[in-house]
Amino acid sequence: MKKIVEQSPPREALGILTTLEGLGFNDQLLGSEKHVVEKLKTLDDKEIERINQAFVKYNHPRFMKAFSYHLPFGAKQTYREQIEHLNPEKLAYLIKICGFLMQTKVYLFWPS
Repeated sequence: MKKIVEQSPPREALGILTTLEGLGFNDQLLGSEKHVVEKLKTLDDKEIERINQAFVKYNHPRFMKAFSYHLPFGAKQTYREQIEHLNPEKLAYLIKICGFLMQTKVYLFWPS
């Protein structure tokens, strides 16, 4: 087995993670929608808006895809409109995607 490449987290996910950590989120628990929803319920409207603005500022094709299932990369305008009207469950889903993007990916090759 040979390591081909190691892919670091995208800068968009890092930007959102910085915002989330500033609001008290644990980066190790971002994959748990239940934990994230409970944490979101403790935040006020101003803090929720701060998270929404981070998702608008650091848009990534994978986040846009969450709103445009039928398009390969999503639509930026639809994404921005949808971010403004998120319910806690959908926001938790986006945060879960951010947690997934934060994982370092390692690609391996098995020679024959």
